[in-house]
Amino acid sequence: MTIQMIIALAITALMIVLIMIEKLPFGAPPLFACILLVIFGITDIKGAFAGFSNSTIIMLAEFMAIIAALQKTNFIVVFKRAMFSMANKGGFKSYMLIILVVMLGCSMFGTGSTAYYVLTIGLLSTLPYSKKLPPSKVIMTAGFAANHPLIPFNTALQFGIVTAVLGAAGQAINVSVFKFAIVNLFLSLGFLLNCVIQYKFLPDHPIKDEDEEETDSVANETASLLPKWKQNVTYGAFVFAVVGMLLQSRIGDAGYAMAGLSVAVILVTKVLDFKEIRDAISAPIILMSAGVIGVADALGSTGLTNLVGETVAGMLGTNINPFLMIFAFCILTSLLATLTGSTIGTVYVFTPLAIAVCSNLGLDPTAAACAIVISGWCGHFLPIDGMPAMILGYGKYSAKEFWIFTIPQYFIRLIALTVGSLIMFPM
Repeated sequence: MTIQMIIALAITALMIVLIMIEKLPFGAPPLFACILLVIFGITDIKGAFAGFSNSTIIMLAEFMAIIAALQKTNFIVVFKRAMFSMANKGGFKSYMLIILVVMLGCSMFGTGSTAYYVLTIGLLSTLPYSKKLPPSKVIMTAGFAANHPLIPFNTALQFGIVTAVLGAAGQAINVSVFKFAIVNLFLSLGFLLNCVIQYKFLPDHPIKDEDEEETDSVANETASLLPKWKQNVTYGAFVFAVVGMLLQSRIGDAGYAMAGLSVAVILVTKVLDFKEIRDAISAPIILMSAGVIGVADALGSTGLTNLVGETVAGMLGTNINPFLMIFAFCILTSLLATLTGSTIGTVYVFTPLAIAVCSNLGLDPTAAACAIVISGWCGHFLPIDGMPAMILGYGKYSAKEFWIFTIPQYFIRLIALTVGSLIMFPM
């Protein structure tokens, strides 16, 4: 391990500690880490702060403004009343219903959709406090549910990576799309299992200072103050932005720019004024997300991922249980993807290594390829990515509260993923 790797790891660890102990304002630790990376020569200014020009961060900021506009419409009024009604009924059924509805929506957007989780967490953050079903129980579970499709039919990205990696490794294997979708379903069921187990242990606290006072007014809120035509403009801008996100894989950065155009329409029609838009797009979550990208890129550029992958492949050798082998690679892939911020890059490093191990053992590598590719999107036990950072910030969770849910979730999901891949693609 080189000196650069050690320094980059130490700075990353310091950033995580500062985030979790909450001694600095939310969003500040990653910026501090970026400065340290430059001072120690790990990266330059441009690289350290590259997150602020990252297309995903720009889109995230744009959607923050769009969500702020949506919160002025009747849609949010109806949403608040529906959720308030469920929260008032309270109990396990309402809790599970909210999670399942979010997972059903994720089926359309697909795993890893930034637009969907930003929208979901943003809407859930409007929930008023209710003792029967506190929003702190919902933000954590339904927030992560935005990454777990209930009916996983939109798996084109991950399936394409699996077939590409197998083909590059010389494995001419015809992978069943249906079976691959079922493997994703196992992952979602693992997530649901953790939600069921942790229902009684999730924290009970308000997520907004005014929650206690707002409950009655929210329950009685009947209509938006915006004129009907402005509400329609906001709905149209939102739909246009979502279409841009869905088409991004085909039209490139223009998909992200469509969300920016939606924000411009919201400004021109005075649904939001410039100050409201500025406050939305410069929210602490944007600083957090942009900052960690620079840290993750710097860590990945040191060569840590390749070093770990080659070392682990050598340690596993040619005499290991297939379940343990796949599970170990899933942990490494998800962990390094989280730390480096390069999900696809990490997947392309570890999957060929696992395929090589399978070939040495005389095993069909399909199960390993499927599980390891999917695991790249299964970190989230550290708040250094967009989704977990938003959940931590909006839910006002302590480090202990966050990890009590996310660490068991991490291992339960990876176990379910490994089991599902081996059942659907026996080795």
